[in-house]
Amino acid sequence: MENSYNIDFTGVETRKEVHDRIVEGLPVPEWYGRNLDALYDVLTEPEFGEDCLICFTGCADLEDSMPRYLAAMKHMCSAACEENDGLTITFED
Repeated sequence: MENSYNIDFTGVETRKEVHDRIVEGLPVPEWYGRNLDALYDVLTEPEFGEDCLICFTGCADLEDSMPRYLAAMKHMCSAACEENDGLTITFED
């Protein structure tokens, strides 16, 4: 993959912490709204890049602390991958 990013969610317990890690790990623009809708917009922007792999690790902690938010994030990421053919996103414990 041309662009590869690893974002570790180990120890994350809040939505703010999720988006703090995303801001630290991805090249998001200043307008990034720190929510799943804004993340979808970033991931489907043409300039985000082709051949991009994003690996979210430490997801077991999110599964424990915020299972519904993790499920929503996975659903959104799946939709973003369908929209952006060059994007691959994985979730690992």
